[in-house]
Amino acid sequence: MSVFNLVSIVFLGILFFILYFHISNYILDLYDNRSYRRFKFENSFRVVIFIAPAFIILFIFILYPVFETIRLSFYDKFGREFVGLYNYNWAINDPEFKRSILNNLGWLLIVPTLSTFFGLVIASLSDRVWWGSIAKSIIFMPMAISFVGAGVIWKFIYEYRGPGDTQIGFLNAIIVSFGYEPQAWLTIPIWNNVFLMTIMIWIQTGLALVIFSAALRGIPKEMLEAARIDGASELKIFFSLVIPYLEQTILVIWTIITILVLKIFDIIFAMTNGEWQTGVLANLMYDWMFRGGGDSGRGSVLAIVIMIGVVPIMAWNIYKHRQEQKI
Repeated sequence: MSVFNLVSIVFLGILFFILYFHISNYILDLYDNRSYRRFKFENSFRVVIFIAPAFIILFIFILYPVFETIRLSFYDKFGREFVGLYNYNWAINDPEFKRSILNNLGWLLIVPTLSTFFGLVIASLSDRVWWGSIAKSIIFMPMAISFVGAGVIWKFIYEYRGPGDTQIGFLNAIIVSFGYEPQAWLTIPIWNNVFLMTIMIWIQTGLALVIFSAALRGIPKEMLEAARIDGASELKIFFSLVIPYLEQTILVIWTIITILVLKIFDIIFAMTNGEWQTGVLANLMYDWMFRGGGDSGRGSVLAIVIMIGVVPIMAWNIYKHRQEQKI
């Protein structure tokens, strides 16, 4: 599809919605508003008209794919023959599925925790030095890079060229300069997952840093000064005052990064393609859904597992948001 066609579609879409809302308002304005019942009906109908396009788009692009994915999970690879729980039974007994679950758990435990921790520490320290703004800008820069782009950058850092070849990988160049043998970092079990997580931490620390920098400015200075006058050390102030005050911010950042981690695919695909025991659920789903002829049944089961992992986190956040609104 050419750029002209894309621009045309976007323009026509915007024009359609502008005309839709103007025509809807015009039709509603033709009614007499003297009657209270008619006025109440008109307001209700106006709300329906305005939210209808959003609900239609939501149903077509989100709700329908969810229901269709659930349906396909009970069918064969072509989505024609009903097989019941066969695909779910396969997933439970598949060693690659179990390994992917373990890898995902590792990502969930390490990446959100370290990203949030580094973001908070750097935000606290950068406000104490004159070059703090420069440091924040540098640390935030990776946020502007796509996951695939970050994977390509770090692939050069982990690059391995063999014992007798000149090492162009940054990490191996350092190792060789100290007289050690170069390593194929991305093929070392367990550690290769940690090396991949480092990329995500490198990216998401910038997000945490920016949010924490804004939140730290909201802490009352009088409270911090009173603690210092009472003889509290900076470390005690940080753990006893700053962290409790930023509790909600910490939870929000941790949740955002956790959801991103559950959907992680790009970095692993660009770096290892899921080989050497680095695959996660998204990579396994992609392999089953689109490679080797595709298997919509097994791919759908893996998609549902990912969704099941995301839904509790979203539900918990909605619950916390409602609790805060009641206060």
